[in-house]
Amino acid sequence: MLGAIFGDIAGSAYEFDNTNDYHFEMLTKWSRPTDDSYMTLAVAQALMETYGKDDAVTEKALVVRMQDLGRRYPYAGYGGMFARWLTVDDPQPYNSFGNGSGMRVSPAGWLYPTLDQTLHAAKLTAQVTHNHPEGIKGAQAVAAAIFLARTGKSKEEIRAYIEETFDYDLDRTLDSIRPTYQFYEICQKSVPEAIIAFLEGETYEDVIRLAVSLGGDSDTIACMAGGIAEAFYGMPEEFKEEALSRLDRPMRDIVHEFRRFCHAVSNHQK
Repeated sequence: MLGAIFGDIAGSAYEFDNTNDYHFEMLTKWSRPTDDSYMTLAVAQALMETYGKDDAVTEKALVVRMQDLGRRYPYAGYGGMFARWLTVDDPQPYNSFGNGSGMRVSPAGWLYPTLDQTLHAAKLTAQVTHNHPEGIKGAQAVAAAIFLARTGKSKEEIRAYIEETFDYDLDRTLDSIRPTYQFYEICQKSVPEAIIAFLEGETYEDVIRLAVSLGGDSDTIACMAGGIAEAFYGMPEEFKEEALSRLDRPMRDIVHEFRRFCHAVSNHQK
């Protein structure tokens, strides 16, 4: 999960000032966690609290936790519809296929022992807001890639599963995409690109640099790609420290709690 947060932070300075320079300054004085990070942490809280419980309980917890963190951190760059959703007393899904569903889903990729459970949890995290089929699909694709990466699947196996299951065209290169790529905030135009950045990258840092230098919605693309890359490669300790240093104490506590929870779940499953 921290790999997704670091990707968000690294991409944040370039979201509205895109760069195609692979050698961009990774962390600047403007680098900060955005809505991607806060909603990822909210999802982590909700999934931990409701692990093993039924769907209605999980969905209620997702709403409560997302609204709670969204209201506590109101200036994180939320989209217009989601910002309104955060403030109402009876929030309802609004048929979105924005990439908000993909950016926050990484905790689902880490928690569950089977791919089917992972896909189901990803759907729940999406559909409380992004209940359009493409919004759900984007979240499930990212979560599935994380699950497959952390359980030892090869890149070719991950590519084949994502293409077959979600019908995303991953038979493209970033070099072919980059010249005409624009700022897309929808799953269909950013989730496949994030997965391609992971597939092309050779290290965690390489994936982040490829994702950000694509341009577009750079923090979210790097967030999604970074979540998958962490599961596949692990993550440099200095990047972990940098990500944690840019979160305040309550948010760091969620990260640490999630690590402990994943470890406990993994040990219980053995």
